[in-house]
Amino acid sequence: MKFMSILVTGGAGYIGSVTVELLRKRGEEVVVLDDLRHGHRAALVPDVPFYQGTFGDAALVGRIVAQHGVDACIHFAALIEVGESVVEPARYFENNSAQALALLEALRKAGVARFVFSSTAAVYGQPKQIPIPEDHPQWPTNPYGWSKLFVERMLESFDRAYGLRFVALRYFNASGATAEHGEHHEPETHLIPNVLKAALGRRSHVSVFGQYYPTPDGTAVRDYIHVADLGSAHMLALDYLRDGGASECINLGNGKGYSVLEVIETARRVTGRAIEARKEPPRPGDPSHLVACADKARRVLGWEPACPQLEDIIRSAWEWRLAHPDGYPVA
Repeated sequence: MKFMSILVTGGAGYIGSVTVELLRKRGEEVVVLDDLRHGHRAALVPDVPFYQGTFGDAALVGRIVAQHGVDACIHFAALIEVGESVVEPARYFENNSAQALALLEALRKAGVARFVFSSTAAVYGQPKQIPIPEDHPQWPTNPYGWSKLFVERMLESFDRAYGLRFVALRYFNASGATAEHGEHHEPETHLIPNVLKAALGRRSHVSVFGQYYPTPDGTAVRDYIHVADLGSAHMLALDYLRDGGASECINLGNGKGYSVLEVIETARRVTGRAIEARKEPPRPGDPSHLVACADKARRVLGWEPACPQLEDIIRSAWEWRLAHPDGYPVA
């Protein structure tokens, strides 16, 4: 069966650009929609069809689907900062939830019936068990998590009412880089790129938010996944839907968590450079320990992380940062 184009929202962003790279390497037709608030046009090769705009612009989405023969959407575009969502919840619900509803309705009207959603394990909230299974109770601790959970509920309703089949992929901390694509946010709030900026001398220190969590060293524990492994999971989810798979919510994770201090110490070994860590108060809305169980991803999608080791993840990010000390060039 001949498939048509895939619409990738947020395709000029970190995970989106890597997924576009992988899709194109296997011969897929891809079209990207990104507002470039956090993405970079330079993260896409020039011949990728690109539209600058919001994913909630129903008229624009309708035109893209019609012009490019879109039959599936991989939806990355979102605001993602937990702390910011606590301070500005209205912005997160409008962007991540309300605009997602507009996107889904535009796709439904255009006849697009396959949807892969970049969700988050933040939909679970403070975990009652580690690693977290998909049937864990869902009660987010911050508006970011709620904004993603609302979209999952929309997708379930669209599936029942309209036959829109979806896979929602729940994961934490995308990390690492490919040779072509790495992590570049302004401002940068994620741990690994900030640790590497400190190693480069672009930052004076790394902030460690919270030292009294109920974890082995008192700092927050997270599941770090190589960005290319995430990209491959989104492609496998698309293949699963193309093969007639039913809608699913699926965790992605390495099954092992690393604390903030472990990440910093690993980065010191990889880079061979001194990295100063400074203690800061905990951020509101941050759970202490988040590691997802990925057994279902292996069983349903056949997904297996190719780069699960933290040292290898950090090394790939370091190599990209050394080659691109200023990140992507300004268009």
